[in-house]
Amino acid sequence: MNQRAHPHSTEMTSPPPHLYGRWRHDPLLRVGTLIAKMWWPFWRPLAPLHVPATDDGVTVLRVVDRTMVAEDENVVALTFGAPDGGPLARWHPGAHLDLLLPSGRMREYSLCGDPADRLHYRIAVRRIPDGGGGSIEVHDTLTVGTEVSIKGPRNAFPLSIPGHGSPARSVRFIAAGIGITPILPMMAAADRFGLDWSMIYTGRSRESIPFIDELARFGDRVQIRTDDEHGLPTMDALLGSVDPETGCTPSGLAVYCCGPVPILEALWAHLADRRDIELHYERFSPPPVDNGEPFTITLASTGRRIPVAADETALAALRREIPSVPYSCRQGFCGTCKVRMLAGDADHRDNILTEPERAAGAFLTCVSRSSGGDLTLDL
Repeated sequence: MNQRAHPHSTEMTSPPPHLYGRWRHDPLLRVGTLIAKMWWPFWRPLAPLHVPATDDGVTVLRVVDRTMVAEDENVVALTFGAPDGGPLARWHPGAHLDLLLPSGRMREYSLCGDPADRLHYRIAVRRIPDGGGGSIEVHDTLTVGTEVSIKGPRNAFPLSIPGHGSPARSVRFIAAGIGITPILPMMAAADRFGLDWSMIYTGRSRESIPFIDELARFGDRVQIRTDDEHGLPTMDALLGSVDPETGCTPSGLAVYCCGPVPILEALWAHLADRRDIELHYERFSPPPVDNGEPFTITLASTGRRIPVAADETALAALRREIPSVPYSCRQGFCGTCKVRMLAGDADHRDNILTEPERAAGAFLTCVSRSSGGDLTLDL
């Protein structure tokens, strides 16, 4: 679609001629123009133009419940509701919230409640002492009654129902530790739709993995396997049943996995040549840098030069010098780390910036790099 504005070449300063050329100016339009000119001064004060308020996508919610959901008490589930008790925006399994914390940090947390509950959102957060500080802030400051701002829900990990968007015949869910959060509503949806599904839930120990009690309602569809009891799971254990004739995972399977990078990478490598099996996954850590080349970032405000190694992100390099630089997903889809590039050629590797934004200098430091030479950023 051509969205450029084209100026008129004809000045419309007088009524046009009559359609059949009987008069120089169409009399009906002349009368209408005269009435409009007389009426407008009286009508204008009664109908002033109002500029609509800008919607920044931020919603204020209140913490209405706080529950420890792992026996080691390192995972807290927070339930949010609207301050006025009204309904919240709809969401679907796999969606997450952008939590805007009081410190200014923004963090993504998967929704792990019931999508049919229009009055509440629920997330679960594991306390990570040596992380970026977001989980500690959630654990220490978000008590019942606290109001917090959110964006979303947004969905980067949707569930495709077999027969309704997916050619798969069965579904296998794989969750490791806190990776259970986006999988929980998917399991409930699969059960509600009567799908052929199963799940394996892994973790270091039963004390460290959350929501074990909630999984009991699914019976033997769910297998809980902990490292301290069974050791690290094999690929066959993660993927479930094996075809006795081929000794391989049967075709027509859709796999949904959320967990640490080693499990995701092992699954990806194991299924790389299986075009008959779908692999859907969500990761909680940044992806590795592929085909990276070293470059240097210059901060426009100070002139300081920051080297970026071939195997690290621009964000990681910036955080060494500016620990307070904003970030969140570290995977190129939330936009929290967006800055303006003043000079240089960018290798954009994000999923959200439009071509006009890139042309204007927008740059996501968490995934994008230099395509050759140094970059100057508006920092």
